[in-house]
Formats: sequence, C-alpha cells, structure tokens
Amino acid sequence: MAFRYSPEFVEKIKTIPNHRWHPAEKYWGFLNRNGTLEKILKTFEGEEIQIDPSLQTQLPHPVIANTTTPPLSLRGTKSRGNLSQNFDDLKRELLSRKYSYKTVKGYLYYNRDFLNFIRKEPSGINDSDIKDYLLYLAEEKQAATSTLNQAINALKFYYGSMLKKKFLYEIKRPRKDKKLPVVLSKEEVAKILSSVDNLKHKAILMLVYSAGLRVGEVVKLKPEDIDSKRMLIHIKGAKGRKDRYTLLSETALETLRQYWKKYKPEKWLFEGVRDGRYLSTRTVQAIFEQAKDKASITKDVSVHSLRHSFATHLLEGGTDLRYIQELLGHASSKTTEIYTHVSSKSLGKIKSPLDTLNLKGGGGK
Repeated sequence: MAFRYSPEFVEKIKTIPNHRWHPAEKYWGFLNRNGTLEKILKTFEGEEIQIDPSLQTQLPHPVIANTTTPPLSLRGTKSRGNLSQNFDDLKRELLSRKYSYKTVKGYLYYNRDFLNFIRKEPSGINDSDIKDYLLYLAEEKQAATSTLNQAINALKFYYGSMLKKKFLYEIKRPRKDKKLPVVLSKEEVAKILSSVDNLKHKAILMLVYSAGLRVGEVVKLKPEDIDSKRMLIHIKGAKGRKDRYTLLSETALETLRQYWKKYKPEKWLFEGVRDGRYLSTRTVQAIFEQAKDKASITKDVSVHSLRHSFATHLLEGGTDLRYIQELLGHASSKTTEIYTHVSSKSLGKIKSPLDTLNLKGGGGK
C-alpha cells in the first residue's frame, strides 16, 4: 500500500493485522492471507483507492480503478515497481562542479528517496509533493534540522537549478536547533586516551584531539601531511574543499613515530583493511566508543566531541578566538563563537547569588 504521508492513514494501517513498514522502498506491506484485502478496503472505506489488476481476482467484486492519481494505491508485489531513477544527469552536474563525495551521495539519496515516497515522475512534481515529503521526514522519520536542510538543498538543486522549477523557492527552511556541543574536561580526555592500548587507535584519537580534526580529516591524512620540522599538520581538501594547517602536538608526534616504526604506512597514514583504502570513519567512531566505555565516561559524546574539547580547552587557555577559527577551518567566526558559551573561562568568574546570601542555621532537621 502506498500513499502520500498522512498520520491518519498510518494509524488506520496499524489496526490491520500483520502490517509491516518497508523503509527502503517506502511502502506498507501485509501478509497475503484470506480476508486481508477486504480488511484493508473496509478500513479505508470512503477513500479513493486504486487496485492493481493483479489483486482484482482476490475480490468478490471487481473494484474499478480511478483514472486520476489517487491518494491510496494497492499494488501486487510483482507489479509495485520503483520510480527511483539513476539521476545520472544530477551526478554528472555535481561532479563537474567538484562537490564532495559526501554531498553527491546525499543529493542522490534524497532525490531517489523523494521519488520513491511521492511515486511520481520528476516532470509531474509540484510544491505540495515536496512539502509532503518534508513533513514525512520531520514527523515520521523524526529527522534533525540538518537532515531536513540537506534534503531541501538536494531537491532544490535538481528541481530548481537543473529543471528550472521555481516553486522550490517557496519552501521555508526549518529553524536550526540551537544546541551547545558537549565538551569533555581535560581529565576525561586523558582517561579516554589512557584507556587505549592499541598504538594505531591511540595515535588516531590523539591527533583528533590535539589538532581539532574532523573524523573525515584524520582518516584521509597521508604520511607527507605530517610536517615534523614546522610542527604542523597539512589538512587537504577539507570541508568546503579548503586546505589549512593545524597544530602538531609533540606528544602526538612521539606516538606517531612509534606507530610509524610498527605499521610502516604507505599511501594513507591510517590504512584500512582493504588495500589502497584509508580507515573508515565508522571504524574511528567504534574505536572512540570502546575507549569511552573503558574509561567509564557517561557523557553523551562522540569522536567529534574531541574536536569540540580541543577548541574549548584552547579558548580556556587564553588562545584568541580568531586563531581557533583558523585551526578548526571555520568559514565564519560565528561558528567558532559557540565555544564561548561552553567555556568555563568566563562563566567560572561569575559568582552564584546563592553564595552571597548570609544564611543562618545549618539546614533542616
């Protein structure tokens, strides 16, 4: 069963036995047992329903399909079909503009997912279809604001920039979540790094924290990017296709030298299992999770929290915000300013009004 997202329809479907949501293909399925089709029709009595010809034989009386595009569509498993297309034109355009691999992958995914959800050809898409899809992402998939914005960017690029449709410019973007990063204390970082026995894993986490690297940057480092003479790390093709230099810690360098002697990496500093490939970001995430658990850190943190902690600890140590911006590779100073809200440098100087009260007595009995 396929239809445009509707909370009311979803609740009705959940009353039918043996229902199942298929997230990859974006449709509801049911076990084909005696009476199931009749139950579906009874549940959605009064709604416009289009019955696939392969299912007509299972009904006591044929149901005539609507000629217009219906809100509800029942299809047999063999005739359901998939409206997803290859989007080769979109891929070529993105690659010719030198969009990152991650962006290309994301734009292709959301355009394919959109067509599978709305079940129309690209030429028939309108603004209502896109709003339905965004509502589905927000309410049913509980997508974050960043995910919704990426979906909007993906659809706007294809339908707006390439197909020259103007309706997309009427889509309003959701408000950004104003969340503060979770920061680890220096003691907590020390516990995490000390809990790692594997030399390769220790070198990776040390570099992430000591240089404020993104996880996608540390896995793509090459041996020649480590400049031990100038004590700098050369980050190439980072977010926004920008190069930058950041700090090379003496402690991290010593660990790197031990790692080099043992592993002797060639093309990539941290090679993956497959020949010629670098370590995956998922592997680094897993390394951090294991180290965090071993160190008994209960904060809700990820490997990216080491980057946040690097910036916050520099700020608390007196480093100018402009230099931190350069080290992190932020395009805007506003992005870096978020660390002023989590730093204890200024907040620690403020005295709570409770501590200024002259309280008499030692408390309740």
